[in-house]
Amino acid sequence: MTTTQSTRTGNVRMKAARVALGLTQAELAAQVKVSRQTISMIEAGAHNPTINLCVDICRALHTDLNSLFWEESER
Repeated sequence: MTTTQSTRTGNVRMKAARVALGLTQAELAAQVKVSRQTISMIEAGAHNPTINLCVDICRALHTDLNSLFWEESER
Protein backbone atom coordinates (compact mmCIF):
# COMPACT_ATOMS: atom_id res chain seq x y z
CA MET A 1 0.00 0.00 0.00
CA THR A 2 1.37 3.41 -0.87
CA THR A 3 1.66 6.27 1.58
CA THR A 4 -1.12 8.16 -0.20
CA GLN A 5 -3.48 5.18 0.01
CA SER A 6 -2.59 4.67 3.67
CA THR A 7 -3.11 8.34 4.50
CA ARG A 8 -6.45 8.45 2.71
CA THR A 9 -7.63 5.34 4.57
CA GLY A 10 -6.79 6.99 7.88
CA ASN A 11 -8.58 10.14 6.83
CA VAL A 12 -11.71 8.18 5.94
CA ARG A 13 -11.65 6.64 9.41
CA MET A 14 -11.14 10.05 10.99
CA LYS A 15 -14.15 11.49 9.17
CA ALA A 16 -16.26 8.43 10.01
CA ALA A 17 -15.36 8.73 13.71
CA ARG A 18 -16.17 12.45 13.69
CA VAL A 19 -19.52 11.93 11.97
CA ALA A 20 -20.38 9.01 14.29
CA LEU A 21 -20.01 11.39 17.25
CA GLY A 22 -22.20 13.97 15.51
CA LEU A 23 -19.40 16.53 15.31
CA THR A 24 -18.93 19.03 12.52
CA GLN A 25 -15.47 19.87 11.26
CA ALA A 26 -15.75 23.20 13.06
CA GLU A 27 -16.66 21.54 16.37
CA LEU A 28 -13.76 19.09 16.16
CA ALA A 29 -11.42 21.91 15.17
CA ALA A 30 -12.48 23.94 18.21
CA GLN A 31 -11.85 20.97 20.51
CA VAL A 32 -8.31 20.43 19.19
CA LYS A 33 -7.56 24.15 18.73
CA VAL A 34 -7.01 24.25 14.97
CA SER A 35 -8.99 25.79 12.13
CA ARG A 36 -11.87 24.04 10.41
CA GLN A 37 -9.79 24.25 7.26
CA THR A 38 -7.06 22.16 8.91
CA ILE A 39 -9.55 19.40 9.74
CA SER A 40 -10.91 19.59 6.20
CA MET A 41 -7.42 19.32 4.72
CA ILE A 42 -6.55 16.32 6.93
CA GLU A 43 -9.75 14.54 5.90
CA ALA A 44 -9.05 15.35 2.23
CA GLY A 45 -5.51 13.96 2.49
CA ALA A 46 -3.98 17.37 1.77
CA HIS A 47 -2.33 17.82 5.18
CA ASN A 48 -0.29 15.46 7.35
CA PRO A 49 -0.92 16.37 10.99
CA THR A 50 1.79 16.33 13.62
CA ILE A 51 1.81 13.47 16.10
CA ASN A 52 0.60 15.89 18.78
CA LEU A 53 -2.38 16.89 16.66
CA CYS A 54 -3.10 13.22 15.90
CA VAL A 55 -3.18 12.49 19.64
CA ASP A 56 -5.48 15.47 20.26
CA ILE A 57 -7.82 14.34 17.48
CA CYS A 58 -7.89 10.80 18.86
CA ARG A 59 -8.78 12.07 22.32
CA ALA A 60 -11.54 14.28 20.94
CA LEU A 61 -12.92 11.35 18.94
CA HIS A 62 -12.63 8.89 21.86
CA THR A 63 -10.32 6.54 19.99
CA ASP A 64 -6.62 5.71 19.74
CA LEU A 65 -3.86 6.28 17.21
CA ASN A 66 -3.85 2.68 15.99
CA SER A 67 -7.58 2.64 15.33
CA LEU A 68 -7.62 5.98 13.58
CA PHE A 69 -4.32 6.31 11.76
CA TRP A 70 -2.40 2.99 11.68
CA GLU A 71 -2.46 1.08 8.42
CA GLU A 72 -0.92 -2.34 7.91
CA SER A 73 1.18 -2.41 4.77
CA GLU A 74 0.62 -5.10 2.19
CA ARG A 75 3.51 -7.40 1.42
